[in-house]
Amino acid sequence: MSRKVTMSRPFALSAIVALAFVCGGCHDKPQALPEARVVDVVRVAAGNAQGDVSYAGEVRPRYETSLGFRIGGKVIERDVEVGALVRRGALLARLDPQDQQLNAQSAQSQLAAAQSDYAQSKAEFERYTDLYAKKFISSLEFERRENAYKAASARVEQARAQLAMTRNQAGYTQLLADHDGVITGLSIEVGQVVAAGQTVMKIARLDDREIAINVPENRLPELGASRQIAISLWADPSRSYHGKVREVSPSADPVTRTYATRISVVDADAAMKLGMTANVYLTAGATNAAIVLPATALFQSAGKPAVWKVDGASGTLQVAPVEVGKYVDDKVLVVSGLAAGDLVVRAGVHKLTASEKVRVREEAFQGAMK
Repeated sequence: MSRKVTMSRPFALSAIVALAFVCGGCHDKPQALPEARVVDVVRVAAGNAQGDVSYAGEVRPRYETSLGFRIGGKVIERDVEVGALVRRGALLARLDPQDQQLNAQSAQSQLAAAQSDYAQSKAEFERYTDLYAKKFISSLEFERRENAYKAASARVEQARAQLAMTRNQAGYTQLLADHDGVITGLSIEVGQVVAAGQTVMKIARLDDREIAINVPENRLPELGASRQIAISLWADPSRSYHGKVREVSPSADPVTRTYATRISVVDADAAMKLGMTANVYLTAGATNAAIVLPATALFQSAGKPAVWKVDGASGTLQVAPVEVGKYVDDKVLVVSGLAAGDLVVRAGVHKLTASEKVRVREEAFQGAMK
């Protein structure tokens, strides 16, 4: 006898709904396309190898003078601040002139007294000269009057010299600029008492500027063999100046073991301000056709040096074999294989594949060989 199985209506509806969800999950979902990888790139500039060796330095004046008063006294006036441009003869500072004025008045009075004594001695000498000619006085008396006259004349000259000196000292209460320049240092304030010869400020001439660098002892031969010297400012790397070696210290610094070197700037302009940081490039030969890249951009392809170049139109990667001319620190000198304007991947090159689509993030690169 067969048993008929029956299902309740609510239970049957639940089963149908569950079966519909299961069947719906059997269909494949559409796969999302992978997002393009972001790579750091550097744009190639033609001839960005500015030199075989470069040094960081500071713009300094060739002539910088320490100024001070010739006499001591109390500062009552200061007319300049650091950075002020001054002309020759401009008043920089002034001392209290009262003491020097009194000394000048005293010297003037001493001169008047000496001139009075001289006039009296001269009259007596002339009178005794007439008496001596008539044999009314002895030669000893005549010589005594003559010596008194000469001494009075000498005292007048001494008083005149003393007056001139005190007048000069009165003028020394004013500190004047002896040439055009800029004030680079101050060490006095109004009310301060200074000694004679004490440095109170510094003034630098602006007509001659130079770059101060420190050269290691193993780089001194390169300094002597450099054919040309280029200078650029960190504030404006696009502008280049010409330089020449003016001075190399005969002895090394006892701490850094480097030689202080001064590079004169041949064509300095107003944009080159004192204290700016500059790069000095020493070039032994022509490297204008070479390109400097970070060493992290280089990898091996088929056993040869290569870089990843980004196709600007499609945004895909291409292998670009290159010829390396020189390795220096964290940079590489590429002499062929790239052109101006190419986008070269600078990092993560070993994780990339050919024809891979990427998005670029361009970064600045200081392409100078150290």
